[in-house]
Amino acid sequence: MGEAVTAAELLYGMPLLRSVTGGDGGGAEPGGCGALLAELKQLWGEIGKSREERERMVRDLEAECMRVYRRKVDEATGERALLHQSLAAGEAEIAALTAALGAENSPQLKVNKWTMSLTERVSSATSLLEELRTIIAERSRQFADIKWEIEKISAEIAGRSYGYEGSPRASEVEEHDLTIRRLNEYKARLTNLQKEKSDRLHRVLEHVTEVHSLCDVLGEDFIAIVNKVHPGLHETADPGKPTSISDSTLGSLAQVVAMLASEKAKRAAMLREAVVPLVELWELMDSPEEERRGFRKVTAVLNPDKDEALSSGVLSVATINKTEEEVERLTRLKAGRMKELVLKRRLELENICRSMHVEPDASTVPEKSIALIDSGLVNPSELMASIDDQIAKAREELQSRKDIMDRINKWLLACEEEQWLEEYNMDENRFSTGRIARLNLKRAEKARLIITKIPAIVDNLMSRTLAWESERKKPFLYDGARLVAVLEEHKQARLRQEEERRRLREQKKLRTLLSEKEAMPHLKRPGSSFGRGCAEPCAVNRKRVDAGRPAPSVRSGASSSGSSGGGAAELLRPRSSAAGAGAGHCGEFLKGARRLSGPPFSYAAVPKGGGGMSSSLALS
Repeated sequence: MGEAVTAAELLYGMPLLRSVTGGDGGGAEPGGCGALLAELKQLWGEIGKSREERERMVRDLEAECMRVYRRKVDEATGERALLHQSLAAGEAEIAALTAALGAENSPQLKVNKWTMSLTERVSSATSLLEELRTIIAERSRQFADIKWEIEKISAEIAGRSYGYEGSPRASEVEEHDLTIRRLNEYKARLTNLQKEKSDRLHRVLEHVTEVHSLCDVLGEDFIAIVNKVHPGLHETADPGKPTSISDSTLGSLAQVVAMLASEKAKRAAMLREAVVPLVELWELMDSPEEERRGFRKVTAVLNPDKDEALSSGVLSVATINKTEEEVERLTRLKAGRMKELVLKRRLELENICRSMHVEPDASTVPEKSIALIDSGLVNPSELMASIDDQIAKAREELQSRKDIMDRINKWLLACEEEQWLEEYNMDENRFSTGRIARLNLKRAEKARLIITKIPAIVDNLMSRTLAWESERKKPFLYDGARLVAVLEEHKQARLRQEEERRRLREQKKLRTLLSEKEAMPHLKRPGSSFGRGCAEPCAVNRKRVDAGRPAPSVRSGASSSGSSGGGAAELLRPRSSAAGAGAGHCGEFLKGARRLSGPPFSYAAVPKGGGGMSSSLALS
């Protein structure tokens, strides 16, 4: 009974039984166990239960209470066990999830088993578990997406379809290591694969672009060639399908590029073999621009630096055949126009030689060339090649003679100015008033300045001509005469002209002295000693002047002891014949010099030792 009371007091905090028999009935709470026991005691008393019956019934009542208490304890014990079990399972799952996520990057369970009840600990574990499950789901999704991308790119590189059955999906991913380190490893692997994919795409696009360019130049079907490699490489392919980047695709594209490049080189060589004679025939026959325009684009193959800039279809089979047909047509046409072309080339050669004032090669004169072509003894192409060689040599020599030719023209212009000045000086009306006279006077001043430079011009021209002859190992011919000989003759002519002018000046001075002598006797008295004494000195002076005068200036019929009247008459006569001789000689030279610059040819041979100017510059 004491155990039941103690249990009742412990469970309900109030006494269950105070006394069964004779116990204090006071203090029992109405409606509680005590009141019920009191009421039961009263009822037992009214009924007349004996003490033994009452004790037996109280023991039954206590046994029944003990069973109720035991059941409640068992239930509480079971509930505690369930809470412990749930807490242990939660802690185990938390430990597993934390291990999967990484302990350093996962939330931890923080509970105090001494201050928190089991229910609070289980509630805290449940909250943490829900949080960890959310993190795990998000991390698993990230792993699934990354692994799916990795598998997809790997399948593309391997040449497999990334949508094949059994490929990884986000819901099928089972990963026990979901740490950040593992996730970063997957991300790094994905980054490497993406970079490799980008590189492969770039290489594929380069190959496809090169194939397209080669097909465009060669006139081939780009789509048909690319479809043999992979159907998804051209623009008309299904946009939903990815571009193939497998090793087999790259290898096939490289082979196609190499094959097309080889074919391009082969066709370029074929077209070049056809274009070279085509251009030669154009130049040979002076084909009009209308005929050349249709084949202008194929001439780009002659310039190796512009192979990449060839126009569309220029290396197609049709273009090559068309070019070869044009060459055959022009070749047939060339045979009928060869005489005309030979004469045209010969005329070009003559024009070049005429500009140089030299004689062209006589081996290809028009009459001889036409006779050789008609007789069939010479191939017209070989004859054209020979004339072309002569033209090339003539052009090269023209370039080398340019400096000397410019100085020859300058010399000839100076000689013309000298001749004009001589004619101007002989004009008695040159000092008249008027605009033309003033202009002529200015021109005469300029001409005198130019004439003073003629000796320097001739010396410089001669030195350059000798240097040219020393370098070329041949004489410098000008209209069939050696230029050095012409210049020497010019210098000798100028010396003779200067000598003639000096002689004329002395004669003029002598005539002036004689005029003064003849005028002196009329001023003196007859028979004066001064007049008689002066006769001898005057005669001496006259003899001295006559002795210093050149021999050609004295007539052969006059004697040295002749009368003074006869000698004076001869000296006082105007020497127009001598002046005319000097001027005529210079005029003859200038006439010859002017002929040098004229268009007609002169092929007369002149000895190197000199010869008269008239013979060296005579017209043929």
